[in-house]
Amino acid sequence: MRIHGGERSGHGGHRVRRAGAEKKKPNFASAWQEARQIIWAHRSRLVLGLLLMLVSRLAGLVLPYSSKFLIDDVIVNARVDLLLPLAVAVGIATLVQASTGFALSQVLGVAAQRAITEMRKTVQQHVARLPINYFDSTKTGVLISRVMTDAEGIRNLVGTGLVQLTGGLFTATIALGVLFYLNWRLTLITILILALFGGAMAFAFTRLRPLFRERGKINAEVTGRLGETLGGIRIVKAYTAERREKHVFAKGVHRLFRNVAKGVTGVSAISSFSTVIVGMIGVVMIIVGARSIIAGGMTLGGFVTYVLFVGLVASPLIQIASIGTQISEAFAGLDRIREIRSMATEDEQDAQRDAVPDLKGHFVFEDVSFEYDPGVEVLRNIDFDAEVGTSTALVGSSGSGKSTLISLVAAFNRPKAGRILVDGRDLSKLRLRDYRANIGVVLQENFLFDGTIAENIRFGAPRATDEQVKEVASIAHCDEFVDRFDDGYDTVVGERGVKLSGGQRQRIAIARAILANPRILVLDEATSSLDSESEAQIQEGLAALREGRTTFVIAHRLSTIQSADQILVLEQGEIVERGTHDELLADGGRYRQLYERQYRIELNRFINPGEDFIPDLPGASASGIPARDDRSAE
Repeated sequence: MRIHGGERSGHGGHRVRRAGAEKKKPNFASAWQEARQIIWAHRSRLVLGLLLMLVSRLAGLVLPYSSKFLIDDVIVNARVDLLLPLAVAVGIATLVQASTGFALSQVLGVAAQRAITEMRKTVQQHVARLPINYFDSTKTGVLISRVMTDAEGIRNLVGTGLVQLTGGLFTATIALGVLFYLNWRLTLITILILALFGGAMAFAFTRLRPLFRERGKINAEVTGRLGETLGGIRIVKAYTAERREKHVFAKGVHRLFRNVAKGVTGVSAISSFSTVIVGMIGVVMIIVGARSIIAGGMTLGGFVTYVLFVGLVASPLIQIASIGTQISEAFAGLDRIREIRSMATEDEQDAQRDAVPDLKGHFVFEDVSFEYDPGVEVLRNIDFDAEVGTSTALVGSSGSGKSTLISLVAAFNRPKAGRILVDGRDLSKLRLRDYRANIGVVLQENFLFDGTIAENIRFGAPRATDEQVKEVASIAHCDEFVDRFDDGYDTVVGERGVKLSGGQRQRIAIARAILANPRILVLDEATSSLDSESEAQIQEGLAALREGRTTFVIAHRLSTIQSADQILVLEQGEIVERGTHDELLADGGRYRQLYERQYRIELNRFINPGEDFIPDLPGASASGIPARDDRSAE
């Protein structure tokens, strides 16, 4: 909810670009701390999975080791009596291996999905409680990627990935012992070759990890931009910017492609190098092993068994190329998640603040100043008093600081200097959750969720009954258009309420605020999307809504604030005039200028319906509308 977005788009955009230009190296030490916590939280299933894996791996050793007895005893020495026991042993081992493998996938598969679900819930909850200024400088797509995509990597930590890696190393250790028993000279040569492979793998992963981290960042940026384009498709089409957006998206996906291509190349190189290592081991076994058989140092069965056990040693190392890559991706995702979770939330800040048991709504601004960027003041030395149950209207030219002042009332931002007192207590020392529970907001661009009309009205009061929903809808004159829908209050409004007109969305937002029954009401040009007739009707509902509540109003039409208890005129971040409607008109100052100018515009529309009075503006064309450079579409 960015009620100050129009006041600071220039500053905010500059800060986003500056932040995006900084490249931060992944902190895998911190990511490992996060990983350890996750592993410890699922230690029971991981231990059970590890035991199943060890049993499976031990059962898997029976078949290769039985080949020695099959060749040397059964075939060479004609010990037929050993054939049936060998077959039974191999059959039982195979059944054990199959059953433990199935159980392993069930145990660890469930654990992985549970871990992913819990991580997503935790990150979403944390992100939702971050301060508003974080959302002003972070794309929505980036946050969605953190919650949904980065959490996926956990499956390789608490799923089969880590356990398979551990089980593979266990198998390799046992197999290595068997190899030393069969032929220690040949085994030493094999170990040297495998050590070379291990060193190459370690080097490769140091090069691949930054790629995986960067991939998540690029993917989040591309997703975020795509979401913005689709969300603002009407603006894109209105300005024939489809081609430009195509180029922006293409540039992003090509960056992603180059990153993925580098990763694929790296993984392929590791895989190819693994094949070379296996081939080198095969060459050594052919030369050394054959000589040992001819010299009588090894039996034929022993040699076949040796070859099979070399595979059991090399196989886990080759698996590292796959599993290690997945775990590196998981660590990169955890590092990005940790980065967000390390930020202080509003709840953490609230821990040291006072509860708000009974809020009445008496506001006092004492010499309040505010700036988004250092040295650029948006509000300066704001002083005023808003008594309980009164209405304070804010007027002024665009960029004068009206919405920023409202954002301070809603505690979306904090003053850089001065104090805001609520019922005599410093707002900065009150718990935000308690304080905001007493606020109702109706904005110029109201956000509706992709649900039914009733669900959107009930958003601020989830337990409200259908009768209460219809009652507040009637006050806000929603029933006039709801009754025309076949599904009535169960009509789905679409994403951001796209299936409704601007006026209909605002009526629903007003009904939502009425149902929430707040002590403090914020109306940011709440009737700007309504025609004069509808506005007059809505004003009745707003009058009922303002009754007994402290209200702050930003007015698009000055005629709607004539009944305000006080009107504050802001220009360049300062209060230049204050008083009631009649007092300010009598003073003949800035408010009177604004009022008379708007009166002339409304009178011109009344006399000449369908024609807009457009004042002379720098850079305007003869028609009064700035000319659009069609080349922008290129």
